[in-house]
Amino acid sequence: MRLIDAVPLPIFLAWLPGLLLLLLAAQVRSFAAPEMFAEVLASAEHIEQLRAGGLVLYLRHGATDVNYPDRIPVDIHDCSTQRPLSAQGREQLGDVAAYWARLDIPLEQVISSPFCRARETAHQVFPDRVVSVDEALLYTAAMPSAEKRPAVERTVYWLSKPLNAGSNRVVVAHGPNIAELMDYLPTEASITLFRPLGVEQGFAYVASIPAWHWPELLMELGLE
Repeated sequence: MRLIDAVPLPIFLAWLPGLLLLLLAAQVRSFAAPEMFAEVLASAEHIEQLRAGGLVLYLRHGATDVNYPDRIPVDIHDCSTQRPLSAQGREQLGDVAAYWARLDIPLEQVISSPFCRARETAHQVFPDRVVSVDEALLYTAAMPSAEKRPAVERTVYWLSKPLNAGSNRVVVAHGPNIAELMDYLPTEASITLFRPLGVEQGFAYVASIPAWHWPELLMELGLE
């Protein structure tokens, strides 16, 4: 039975404006903006997850010298054409390396962007690890939309690919690559933790370790 058959017409007409408002409200909710991204600062619990293995650590390269921007086109095999790390950036990475060395985290592999600032970051923070360079893991911000897709897809691949049990993966690359995938631009020298869900399923954000957060995190761990 239709609503108009069950309710006297005068009453139905009286209800009509309210019904229309309800329908409009439902339509507005269906087009509501998604919730804003909320950064989660890593805690002792996240470090225990890292020690158990199964996460991807995405390290954005250290602070750079903006007085020497990337040339267009940039030559990834010629560091003189690329924006370099600054003296402050190298000092900051030295601190991150010292903090990281105290955590005793198992690593399966360290993957780096071919850009010199990323490779230098990888070698400074993980000096005892072999760094594998992925030529496709490029800096997306300086690329036209049509050309950046392979770099974005490669970023997704390394964040999503399953890991061997009891280990973690490090990816050293660029902040804009993450900003292409979510409403988040990691700060320079920060580590973002992701849980790989499989190449078809993607990845899940877990937490972040900005460079300034290390002393607080180590204090929580009793390693200050």
